[in-house]
Amino acid sequence: MRLSARNVLRGTIKSIEIGAVNAELTVEIGAGLEITSIITRKSCESLGLAEGREAHVVIKATNVMIGVE
Repeated sequence: MRLSARNVLRGTIKSIEIGAVNAELTVEIGAGLEITSIITRKSCESLGLAEGREAHVVIKATNVMIGVE
């Protein structure tokens, strides 16, 4: 897989919550590090995503914001 995105993180799907339209996936990318993503249910099914399966998290954004109080 070759992508223009610079932020590609390899991990294991920890959990999937399937909704009527979307699926919420949590991917463990390291010891205690997780990323959660919401994708369409159809994409989840067509990719054959399942808990325990290895996956790549691709982050492509023009802005990443950080805030503090």
